[in-house]
Amino acid sequence: MTAPDTPAAGAAVGDAGPDQAPLRSLPRRRPVLVAPDTPVRETLFRIGREHADAAVVTDRASGLPLGLITLNEMLQIIGGGTGDLDEPVAAYMIGAPLTVAADAAVHRAKVMMAKQGVTHLLLTEPDGRLFGLIGQGDLLGLRAGGADALVAAINAARDVQAMAEAADRVRRRAADLFHSGMPVEALCQWLSGLNDLLGMRIIELIEDEFELPAVPWCWLAFGSEGRLEQTFATDQDNGLIFVPPAPNQTAACRDAFLPFCQAVNEALHFCGFERCRGGIMAGNPDWCLSDLEWQGRFADWLRVPDPEALLHGTIFFDFRPLYGSYELVDRLRGWLIEAAPGHDRFFHNLAQQTLSVSPPLGWAGQFSYGRNRDFPHTIDLKLEGARLFTDPARLWAVRHGLWATSTAERLRAVAAVQGRSAADTAAEIEAFHLIQRFRIQQQLSARDPDAANRVDPDDLNELHRLMLKEALKQAKRLQLRLRQEYSA
Repeated sequence: MTAPDTPAAGAAVGDAGPDQAPLRSLPRRRPVLVAPDTPVRETLFRIGREHADAAVVTDRASGLPLGLITLNEMLQIIGGGTGDLDEPVAAYMIGAPLTVAADAAVHRAKVMMAKQGVTHLLLTEPDGRLFGLIGQGDLLGLRAGGADALVAAINAARDVQAMAEAADRVRRRAADLFHSGMPVEALCQWLSGLNDLLGMRIIELIEDEFELPAVPWCWLAFGSEGRLEQTFATDQDNGLIFVPPAPNQTAACRDAFLPFCQAVNEALHFCGFERCRGGIMAGNPDWCLSDLEWQGRFADWLRVPDPEALLHGTIFFDFRPLYGSYELVDRLRGWLIEAAPGHDRFFHNLAQQTLSVSPPLGWAGQFSYGRNRDFPHTIDLKLEGARLFTDPARLWAVRHGLWATSTAERLRAVAAVQGRSAADTAAEIEAFHLIQRFRIQQQLSARDPDAANRVDPDDLNELHRLMLKEALKQAKRLQLRLRQEYSA
């Protein structure tokens, strides 16, 4: 039997970001298809030959999926001595496996896997025919870097201690991948994907300990987690959105959710995700809000763009759903995409704030340094480097009603709308990723957590100093474009 061809990945994520992309757009491997009467021995051979981790059992005549059997289940049959390798695979398959429409959004499959505790889903066409098979590694973009064992460890964890051990393994493996030369964009997405899985599983574990209100709710990710750009020095930026049964029950719902949210924040901290120093966490009543309250917060920030509103704009406009009823976040996102572009004053003030921090280069192209007494002769690669790219990219994306997630995706999406050259955009993205690489290198080597994003250019070799200068020059060009567009 042959499976349907996998379409090219292309620009799968589009303007809506990877969580909104249809499942059929994800790159994935061709599934192994077997008939119900295929012997277990032959099925195992074909799974090994195709380097797969599961096989789909389909009806010979109609091609409709009947069941699923994973490599792990087959190995248990062999190891336990309870099965006959010459028996038909139908005797051991999972009948009526979970299916999801191939046109459904990625986030729906993530939630199904997390809540049902499964590692594979069948993708089907509207008429029920099999489109393909997707595993958790495919869904999170984790096929590279030996993530399968890490995914298995996270899924197997049954308490926070085991989850913390899995999180430590993730960070150690990510460091190995960085040192082996994995591209920064791929590494950050790899790390963010596994952190997503850790977060979902932690929420799932804690959820079982609480009697939560029977209302729709969703855990939100902000900041670098929202952009899928987490590095090694990352803290929590999260919130909760819920829909109360009636407006007058909002406060009661919040009070019921807060102990759960605080327990999740504590568990995340135990697993190595530091508490947000600014208190932007779901366990803070300010960020555990109803859908109408979230809409009101964004409306206030857009309408009265004071310094606090602009600060919130740099954090909360990166939101995306992590766990729960993603439809709530889709509605909030849809409202914001419609509402935001008309607030010219907000974007003008946001541009001025963005331009208030210049690349640390002097008039002759030499490095310039601030007056930080604790870390003299250093450059803050987050505030004076990466943010010079993330902030303009966010501003332009929201201004144009685009909802790409990461900085690179935003720059590509904005370039398409503005008609900018692919070469210029590629240079900006390459510069951003170079700065991210220097940041990660510093985070892995710094002994002082407060110096995790700071680098002394004199500690770099000549080639790396030149590369950093060129990256900062790209940031300067980016700011020039922004200044010309939003000149006072």
